[in-house]
Amino acid sequence: MCLIRNVQKLSVLHISQPHQNGRLFHISTNNSIKWRLSCEFCRRNRDMRFYSNGPKEPDGQGLKLSGQLTGDLLKTKVDIDNNGDKQDFKGQENSEHKEKKDEKKANMFIALNLVFICGFGVCGVWWLGQPGKDQDGQPIEDEFSHLPKFEATLKRAWRNINLTKEAIAEPSDRKLLPDPLPEPYYQPPYTLVLEIKDVLVHPEWGFVTGWRYQKRPGVDYFLQQCGPPLFEVVVYTSMPAYTAFPIINSLDPNGYIMYRLFRDATEYKAEGRMGGIHVKDLSCLNRDLNKVIFVDFDSKAFQKHPRNSLGLKQWTGDRDDRTLVDLATFLRAIAVSGVDDVRKVLDYYKQYDDPLEAFKEKKRELAAEFEKPPEQPKISTKWSPGFFGRR
Repeated sequence: MCLIRNVQKLSVLHISQPHQNGRLFHISTNNSIKWRLSCEFCRRNRDMRFYSNGPKEPDGQGLKLSGQLTGDLLKTKVDIDNNGDKQDFKGQENSEHKEKKDEKKANMFIALNLVFICGFGVCGVWWLGQPGKDQDGQPIEDEFSHLPKFEATLKRAWRNINLTKEAIAEPSDRKLLPDPLPEPYYQPPYTLVLEIKDVLVHPEWGFVTGWRYQKRPGVDYFLQQCGPPLFEVVVYTSMPAYTAFPIINSLDPNGYIMYRLFRDATEYKAEGRMGGIHVKDLSCLNRDLNKVIFVDFDSKAFQKHPRNSLGLKQWTGDRDDRTLVDLATFLRAIAVSGVDDVRKVLDYYKQYDDPLEAFKEKKRELAAEFEKPPEQPKISTKWSPGFFGRR
């Protein structure tokens, strides 16, 4: 009786002649057959040799029993393979069913979202397309009242959408500042427009403190030197009012800043897919642009009036910075000189990489020229007639 426990795969087995001692049987397989036997055996290449507990000289009945046992093993293995194939097919079928189910759920989710968006859009168009009502709740006639109701609703909704877009993009008013002060009040001759973010203060954020604003060195001196009576100081910032208002109150306790304009006074322009820029339109200031100087670090902010602008480098918190001191000296020189058009002066200094440094260099050259001693007039050695004869 052979000690056989497990067979994975078998093909046609060939039983060789018994060994001379009558106890060794030789079973050979094809190259493509993979199988495993747990018993006492000797392995030679792809041949399996089994030891039997039977008699030394196997008779015909022993060989018959051996062949019957091999057939039973083959039948069992075929049944196992068939069951395995069925399980694999069933698992593959379940996987395909799950994928189809997930795809169906995704399509259903997309369809529900589309229905929701379309429904929301229809409700929005209907709400925006309704005419206004008076105090008694009666509809107010407009330019679309004579049209069919459906057409009037669509056109009225489109008009309201454009008005909302303009309200967001355009400045809050085309006249941002009041008229210049009449006599006997004093109106400064020049207008200085300032951005405060990264020009006068720098925002910093920390996990403990949150948002904080660092004051630039020389702010107090700058406001004192450039305030009235030389300049009418106006803050024109892209920051919202609820953020900038308390900052300005802290920076200017003496009231040198006469007017404050915030983000709603800027013109918004979309730039790219996820953002935009806030452009300052100086033509809305109600002031003579010949005497308006705008100080900012962002060239995109003053793209409408580049000649009136003086671009500074963005301040990032350097405590040794002296830009505001130099800027105050430069602006005072313009105001004291009484130029009719500040844009000509700004155009001249913009040809340098650093206008303030160029102004300082010109100032040093002028001071050195004034410090030179005057030249002595030459004494003539020739005789010339005079009141008392020759001299």
